[in-house]
Amino acid sequence: MLLIGNGRVITRNPDQPYLPKGAVVTDGPKILAVGEEAALKKAYPDAQFVDASGGVIMPGLINAHTHIYSGLARGLSIEGHNPTNFLEILEGMWWNIDRHLTLSGTRASAWATILDCIRNGVTTIFDHHASFCEIPGSLFAIRDVAKEAGIRACLCYEVSERDGEEKNRQGIRENADFAKWALEADDPMIKAMFGGHALFTLSDKTFEEMVKANDGMTGFHIHVAEGMNDVYDSLRNYGCRPVNRLLYNGILGERTLLGHCIHVSPAEMDVIRETGTMVVNNPESNMGNAVGCAPVLQMMQKGITVGMGTDAYTHDMLESMKVFLIIQRHNAALPNVAWGEDVTMQFTNNRLIAEKYFGVPLGILKEGAAADVIVMDYKPFTPFSDANIDGHMLFGMNGRNCRTTVINGRLLYHDRKFVDLDEESINARILEQSKKLWGELNHKEY
Repeated sequence: MLLIGNGRVITRNPDQPYLPKGAVVTDGPKILAVGEEAALKKAYPDAQFVDASGGVIMPGLINAHTHIYSGLARGLSIEGHNPTNFLEILEGMWWNIDRHLTLSGTRASAWATILDCIRNGVTTIFDHHASFCEIPGSLFAIRDVAKEAGIRACLCYEVSERDGEEKNRQGIRENADFAKWALEADDPMIKAMFGGHALFTLSDKTFEEMVKANDGMTGFHIHVAEGMNDVYDSLRNYGCRPVNRLLYNGILGERTLLGHCIHVSPAEMDVIRETGTMVVNNPESNMGNAVGCAPVLQMMQKGITVGMGTDAYTHDMLESMKVFLIIQRHNAALPNVAWGEDVTMQFTNNRLIAEKYFGVPLGILKEGAAADVIVMDYKPFTPFSDANIDGHMLFGMNGRNCRTTVINGRLLYHDRKFVDLDEESINARILEQSKKLWGELNHKEY
């Protein structure tokens, strides 16, 4: 049992949003109580005290779309790669990396990503993996790392025809095998979706095979209209727009998550809404790839559940919130939009997306919710109260402020040190794999 106190508590629970001298008590995987610290200390005298040192105690953050396979790319420059459009970025960088990613590289990428998530207060991730060098067993390798590290993870593999029929078939089988395992294991920390790359790399035949292999086990997690490639391919080869293709192929539904959706039409938005399909926006990645600004404000006006991800551009969800605000305001040429949508995406919609898979209240501090709690080392120099919490989030706090992370009731990261993991040893193994990968990509030793 943990009692996390000596801090300001932000609950994201409308019935009790803020406690200036609050505490959270966890018992195993669930939150036992949230309230005034003095009262909870009296009620639970034997609980292990976790000192927030005057910081902010809040729910763990959720990343609704990331890519573990990019974990070893930080600082990487591939010789001769100078992209001028989105397809060149994919072919020269990301597809090049995943074609060289072995199971050992996948494990190293998972460690690099997950440790950074925990350091940034991210307690739940939805990953969309690709390792076309070695597909079979890749999701199980990530599962093992996630379980050892202690993070909550929903995993899938990126099915694509880009590397031929056999690799396409392997991707479908990896998704199906892992989804079957997840269904049977019913592990509260590890769940599965059925992944697919962008529509321009998938035929209707592959969609048919994906739906058959999935057999209703889980929802789909797929890139949609991130670039215009999807739009052109769907119109030229199938006579319809991308979202319509997904509808006709049985991909949409209440458990399906569409990544990006930058170039979707109002009519496509209506289809997304009517099928109960969810969307995840990745603002920094969209800007970095120069693919456009997603019409999130319009989608949310239509009642679509739009969550927030990073596409692995960062592991800092608060940084993504900041960027979302400014790209939407820049795009709309209005300085008074997107604030409410921003906060709703991260603290309401990401929670709704995650709860569909993990089946417990996440992203909220209340009795019975998952014991995912973080402490942010944030000492405000302006007034701080329930009236301006979001302003402090958007203009003051960053992921690097995280000093303590509790996931599923386990104290994983305390005062900026991992509790049960040998970080130096893990980093050494990651470095070994990254040197190998970089060497293969650039044909030289590092």
